[in-house]
Amino acid sequence: MEEQELKVLNLIKDKEYAPMKAKEIAMIMHVPKNEYNELLRILGKLEMEMKIQKNRKNQYRPVEQVYYDGIYRKNQKGFGFVKIEDQEDDIYIAKENSKNALNGDRVLIEIIEEKNKVKKAEGKVVKILKHEKDTIVGRFENNKNFGFVVPDDKNFGTDIFISKKNFGKARNNHKVLVKIIKYPKKGKKAEGKIIEVLGNVNEAGVDMLSLIKEHKLPSTFPEPVVEEAKKCGNQIDENDIARRRDLRQDIIFTIDGEDAKDLDDAVKVTKLENGNYKLDVHIADVSYYVKPNSLLDQEALLRGTSIYMLGRVIPMLPRELSNGICSLNAGEDRFTLSCSMEINQKGEVISSDVYKAVINVTERMTYTNVQKILDYLNTKKQEVSNNIDQMELKVQDNTNKQRASNNTDTNKQEMSNNVNNLDKLKPKAQDNEDKEVINRYEPYFSEFKLMEELALILKQKRLGQGYLNLDIPESKIELDIDGRVTNIKKYETNFANEIIEQFMLTANETIAEKFFWLDAPFIYRVHEKPDYEKVQELNKFLFNFGLKIKANKDNIYPKEFAKVLEEVQGKEEEKVVSNLVLRTLKVARYEAINEGHFGIASKYYCHFTSPIRRYPDLFIHRVISKYLEENYDVEESFVEDYKKQAEERAKQSSEREIIATKVERESEDIKKAEFMEGKIGEEYEGIISSVTSFGIFVELENTVEGLIRFEDLGDEYFIYDEERKRLIGEHTKTTYKIGDKINIRVKDASKLMRTVDFEKIS
Repeated sequence: MEEQELKVLNLIKDKEYAPMKAKEIAMIMHVPKNEYNELLRILGKLEMEMKIQKNRKNQYRPVEQVYYDGIYRKNQKGFGFVKIEDQEDDIYIAKENSKNALNGDRVLIEIIEEKNKVKKAEGKVVKILKHEKDTIVGRFENNKNFGFVVPDDKNFGTDIFISKKNFGKARNNHKVLVKIIKYPKKGKKAEGKIIEVLGNVNEAGVDMLSLIKEHKLPSTFPEPVVEEAKKCGNQIDENDIARRRDLRQDIIFTIDGEDAKDLDDAVKVTKLENGNYKLDVHIADVSYYVKPNSLLDQEALLRGTSIYMLGRVIPMLPRELSNGICSLNAGEDRFTLSCSMEINQKGEVISSDVYKAVINVTERMTYTNVQKILDYLNTKKQEVSNNIDQMELKVQDNTNKQRASNNTDTNKQEMSNNVNNLDKLKPKAQDNEDKEVINRYEPYFSEFKLMEELALILKQKRLGQGYLNLDIPESKIELDIDGRVTNIKKYETNFANEIIEQFMLTANETIAEKFFWLDAPFIYRVHEKPDYEKVQELNKFLFNFGLKIKANKDNIYPKEFAKVLEEVQGKEEEKVVSNLVLRTLKVARYEAINEGHFGIASKYYCHFTSPIRRYPDLFIHRVISKYLEENYDVEESFVEDYKKQAEERAKQSSEREIIATKVERESEDIKKAEFMEGKIGEEYEGIISSVTSFGIFVELENTVEGLIRFEDLGDEYFIYDEERKRLIGEHTKTTYKIGDKINIRVKDASKLMRTVDFEKIS
């Protein structure tokens, strides 16, 4: 609530207050004439929200009944839930108490039944304050004299009636964008007007375009923003080099996926004389180019994050920056904001330094190629070790042990030298592609081996702290040039991915802790501990695997979760248990106050390493730059201004992240359903990933998940055991629970509905 709103409301709720008209309230509050209309607006808003009301004499008084406002989320079955700010639990709204509210609407509700041990609190919608959507994307169905649009959002709550005069150029089975001209009332459907035709439902690219329109994503940059980006040029300003550390002669690498174009982090590892490691993490200095309140900054804040849809990216910054001057491209001079850390053999950061630099990346590496190098080096090391073992066995059989020993010692020393100087090893013959990689990057063998060595130490330290090592494979969805799915499989990762993850985590923690103790205005990445009730629910599932997380209301520790994950590592149930744990955890968000990160088991955490694609990173880069420029003696006015900004930016970024996550997930659902449309009738083995009151969800090896409804489980009637979340056959007592293997046949799939249906086979 705004400050002025709160003042007005507090006045009217005061015990000494007597009902007054607007002019009388203005006199008491000493409201200037030029601000009187603003007071009327505030009074009108408070009245609409039923926080105050007018009597017959137009005098304002407080409302005795307590009402709450929140966002209504509708289920396809008609009921819904309202999320109230600062309240943990949602309020259940029965269909008959929804007042025709639509999914996403901001509503005012009253509580009609308080929460108890058995169920949630129940409420009733008394007023719709604001409809979330005034446009809807859906499929047009033409019935000659009238038509309907079936919304892509299945929870929206109503089809939209279209009169013939409002068809526009739409034809049957077209995906369209509809302007709502009448919202549903008293059993009548919403009415709309088609304002844009996106294309036929089966036309290539229409599915992703529909998502963009549905979520009102800014798919193109305004021309003035692009022009501002172009003015940044494609070469660094030579005049600024003197104010930075010149590290252009250092051997530095970027390590990313093959398809990555916005390269915003680069790394280097050095072994120090005292046995410790020096880890340098160089991050693109995006804040140097994107100035506060510039057009670029405003557009970046509006977007909040880059969105990675299948076959398409909606970037936070124009490509002139994200793929150009801000991208740490190999062989090109680039400005960075850098963090150097001295790390001991236990993985502890014992000192750190933050500074501005200019670098020139030595090589643009991929995870695949780095892993090939590491595999080669580890294989070579093992071969040398095996040879040493074999020679020792020969010595034991040799009658002239002394002479053999002398020879062997010499050979062993040579081999030992080879083990310790892996960069000198020559590759054996292997397939041409691998051989080419090994030959090309041979000069850097020791660099990558050192990275692996440090990453292993860092990971071991994290696991000891309770870092949640969740094994939840992502989907790799392969598309043809028209954007149609050709294959779906697990996204394979390797230790090269782990190297970068461990280095970035360490940099993020180091930066967060440093600026926390400076009491700087900052945006932290916060992940609260899970609710005790949810941990209890999780334990009901884990009981089936003989596992339990020890916890009470006051003590919930990451280590207890980590122990369970370690227990199932490498076992068949690992993926299922990892998913169960993930569902129990809260969603991470951005905050201006540090509250730690449960999943990483870290007291201090922020997002520092991706300013090209995340606004919070860009924001804290500005703060860090200011502290560096002022030698850490920053004016109080800056601190106060940026602390307020941090709160606003954190909230905005969290909201945009939720939308981005939803869009990315829906884009995958669409493509998975599209792929399975061509697999109807095929049989697979899967694992039960969830059990509900209407059926079971089964996940296949390729990460596609589908639903088996009760009627497709066979002839037997199944009872839903809500306590243990399992199904039990009424006669045979056949049980289905999470983690069970099951053979299925693909019964149906619908790209339009974004659904996949299975049926059980024996």
